[in-house]
Amino acid sequence: MSDSLKIAIIGDYNFTYNSHHATNLSLDHSLELLEVEINYYWIKVNEAVKNKPIYFDQFDGIWIAPGPFQNIFFLNGIFKILIEKSIPILITGESFKLFIEFLVAINQLNTQGEKLISENLVAGSQFERVSIFPQTSEYQKMYENFSSIELTSSRFSLYPQLIEQLKGEFIEILGLNQFDDPEIICLVNHPFFLACAFCPQISSTRDIPHPIIFKFLKMTIEKNSASKLVN
Repeated sequence: MSDSLKIAIIGDYNFTYNSHHATNLSLDHSLELLEVEINYYWIKVNEAVKNKPIYFDQFDGIWIAPGPFQNIFFLNGIFKILIEKSIPILITGESFKLFIEFLVAINQLNTQGEKLISENLVAGSQFERVSIFPQTSEYQKMYENFSSIELTSSRFSLYPQLIEQLKGEFIEILGLNQFDDPEIICLVNHPFFLACAFCPQISSTRDIPHPIIFKFLKMTIEKNSASKLVN
């Protein structure tokens, strides 16, 4: 291995949850292609929120894992810190909705207190198939050699007015599902802050690593290299 990455996975790890186990495996899937060593560390949400912002600078990338979470309100404090960092950030699963709600709150986009985001539309703890329709040329290319059918245990419908408020100024929509709801978004004016409502780690395999996770890791390599030049 020619390099070493340090990845923080923020979430309340439970080995019985398939999405948590798949998160670890999906990082390993990209090892050979990227020729890097990946050291990843699960950090409980209630522990992560207690740290000062400088704590997160030691990591080359940060992944907000799918839930469930012992206390979802702690994530708001973590989001507040991370949006100010240039560290590559990846959010997957139900954390997608929590991040949207965070953006709505800090930018005061719901002064009337309306319900702008649905509850989870996936019943129980099962996984549902969603079709991804990339909205940019980059993501169309990423999905050329990867199935556009993803698995999710969390699907949300956003009020159209909210989407219009968020688009352009706060987020860019990179992928929609078959219901025309956002499935992949990124934070504008950030090097790499990506949120997926589905779980790309579930679809990743050793033979074909998921392109979104592969892209996330490539960005962490760039961050790692830039940090070494500065130091």
